Amino acid sequence: MSLHKLPQVKIQIFAFSILVSFLGFTSVSAQKKISDPVDYVNPLMGTDSKGDLSNGNTYPAIGLPWGMNMWTAQTGRNGDGWQYTYSADKIRGIKQTHQPSPWMNDYGQFSLMPVSGKAVFDQEERASWFSHKAETVKPYYYSVYLADHDVTAEVTPTERAAMFRFSFSKSDSSFVVLDAFDAGSEVKIIPEKRMIIGYSTKYSRGNLKNFRNYFSIVFSKPFSNYSVWEGKQRFKNKTDRKGNHVGAIVGFSVKGKSDPVYAKVSSSFISAEQAELNLKELGNDSFDQLAAKGRKAWNEKLGRLQVEGGSEEQRKTFYSCLYRTLFFPNKLYEVNGEGKIVHYSPYNGQVLPGYMFGGTGFWDTFRALYPFLNLMYPSINKEMQEGLINDYKEGGFLPEWSSPGFADIMVGNNSASVVADAYIKGLRGYDIEKLYEALIHGANNEGPMTAVGRKGVQYYNKLGYVPYDVDINENAARTLEYAYDDFAIYQLAKALKRPKEEIELYAKRSQNYKNLFDPETNLMRGKNKDGSFQRPFNPLKWGDAFTEGNSWHYSWSVFHDINGLIQLMGGKEKFTGMLDSVFAMPPLFDDSYYGGVIHEIREMQIANMGQYAHGNQPIQHMIYLYNYSGAPWKAQYWVREVLNRLYKPTPDGYCGDEDNGQTSAWYVFSALGFYPVCPATDQYVLGAPLFDKVSLKLENGKVFEITAPGNSDSNRYIRKVNLNGKGYEKNWIGHEAIIKGGKLNVEMQSEPNKARGTGQSSVPYSYSLEATAQ
Repeated sequence: MSLHKLPQVKIQIFAFSILVSFLGFTSVSAQKKISDPVDYVNPLMGTDSKGDLSNGNTYPAIGLPWGMNMWTAQTGRNGDGWQYTYSADKIRGIKQTHQPSPWMNDYGQFSLMPVSGKAVFDQEERASWFSHKAETVKPYYYSVYLADHDVTAEVTPTERAAMFRFSFSKSDSSFVVLDAFDAGSEVKIIPEKRMIIGYSTKYSRGNLKNFRNYFSIVFSKPFSNYSVWEGKQRFKNKTDRKGNHVGAIVGFSVKGKSDPVYAKVSSSFISAEQAELNLKELGNDSFDQLAAKGRKAWNEKLGRLQVEGGSEEQRKTFYSCLYRTLFFPNKLYEVNGEGKIVHYSPYNGQVLPGYMFGGTGFWDTFRALYPFLNLMYPSINKEMQEGLINDYKEGGFLPEWSSPGFADIMVGNNSASVVADAYIKGLRGYDIEKLYEALIHGANNEGPMTAVGRKGVQYYNKLGYVPYDVDINENAARTLEYAYDDFAIYQLAKALKRPKEEIELYAKRSQNYKNLFDPETNLMRGKNKDGSFQRPFNPLKWGDAFTEGNSWHYSWSVFHDINGLIQLMGGKEKFTGMLDSVFAMPPLFDDSYYGGVIHEIREMQIANMGQYAHGNQPIQHMIYLYNYSGAPWKAQYWVREVLNRLYKPTPDGYCGDEDNGQTSAWYVFSALGFYPVCPATDQYVLGAPLFDKVSLKLENGKVFEITAPGNSDSNRYIRKVNLNGKGYEKNWIGHEAIIKGGKLNVEMQSEPNKARGTGQSSVPYSYSLEATAQ
């Protein structure tokens, strides 16, 4: 480059930098604080999934945090749990959804679909080709061009309502189709009010009494024509229809794309009147004003965690995962005309006062999702705890899976963990005594279905385990989870100063995990009623005595007493060797219990991490157990491997089911540098931070900063830790230390520090260590 051209080049570079800044682009090297974290969220992360291989099994959920309703483009047929798949090329409608996962399917769904030229309404005939190149997906906004109808459909939500904008070409044959779905529905068109009302009764789980999702839709333009339909038959100029599967069609005359049709939509599980009342959430805001409010709401919630450093991909993955932690469970409660909180009860079919939530499985979410809420969003979990009280009062038990009421799926009595962790972490202002009563009731009774209360409780309380040979499936998994749940009850009983004999009972039961330990294999193993172990025994056999996993996955499910497990396995060195074996073994499996390869098996097999099955929940805490056996640097290595290899902000970005925020919460916690191995204690076990700096803006107004100087992909090991300026040798950090605000400084290096955190004084909590110290 010649010198006489240099000033001109500098001017050009300066001008270009101003342009880049104006357009909102920032180079990775210049990236500092993120002002709009919602722009880093990809709601399509995990949507490239199918029944036999899950890359998340998510859908683009367009809603507000914990809102009652979400919206999604519907690519699947009505009733298909895979309601949106990235590989699809046609859309059948924009659907209101409450679906926790494709395996649970949906409830109360209905959809709107713009069509043109001809008033087609059948889901196959109205379906339109689309491209992701003409699709915009934000947590608060969705837009897609529907090519076959030459129309752009947009939606932006509130908690219980939404606004649509349909941009048609100039035509007097522009239509919006309402599909109220099958299983019993009703529609009524009110032309003078430019309105459609009705309800859907479709649901997939449980036995819901008096269940209806009422909807109210008001359009911005008068109807040029209207029809109702049932099945495949259309009824022109008719305004009412009630049947198994009904819908409505309303037509408009539009001047062109600059003359859009707007639709204000709301719904209610309570009544048609309440649905119309819920329209007030939209106020007098325009579409763009509502979208701006939604964007602001997401930025506020996501911005509670302020990330600095890392790569663009890591920041996108972090905030995309964080977005997934802020949906489930959904609010089921509404605000009536008197301004009071009320809800439809999926347990008894009545409309009652107070909070209610639905759409989560505690088998998944007790592990990290609820601890994350307790740390960063405790006020919403306080509402959830009040909702659990109403669950118990109205249903007689706490739910273990709600969708929206009792769902008979999975094992365990993990509501105990959800309740105890909230109280141990400082939540107050609700009837904890009633919740404790609910825990004691659930721990000592079988429920109305196998997934409620404790299946096999009579054996568990008498023998100390659920036997393998008494026709109760997944018995070893139940035993291990019940033992941990008893620990959670023990913790809460102590905090509530319950009678000594009651505290001691649950402390004793928490040790029942020892009854299944097999010294011959150093693993957990099903045990028969007579005390003999199950035979034959293949530790690679999925299912049978375990739940969606094998003995190598479930043997670590002693969250509350890892020291006790270490002693059973022969000491720290052997324990560390057993942990190493999980990664060293080939991904072999025995699928005979299922009669074929279930998707969780396939996801483990293709991950190339041995027997480590991160795509499902039972083993997700395992890596952190190196902190208990004197080898914390191995946890640091493997946590970073999982963060790097098994998560991406892409449609195939998860390594298994996302599961209502749990798998995402693992990423978020692990990126911060710690993880709640044992909920219902106040400790988080250390890994190592992923980012240079993260600021946690806590609800109490305090800020806790986590800094990691020298952090990089090669510098993944901890050299030393300072907490509030003082050297810190423990392999855990307390909840109380975080919520007081302060600074955790973690210096990173490229080689393992095999001196730090190896002593007994550094290990995290174990019940047996507590018992020994007493």
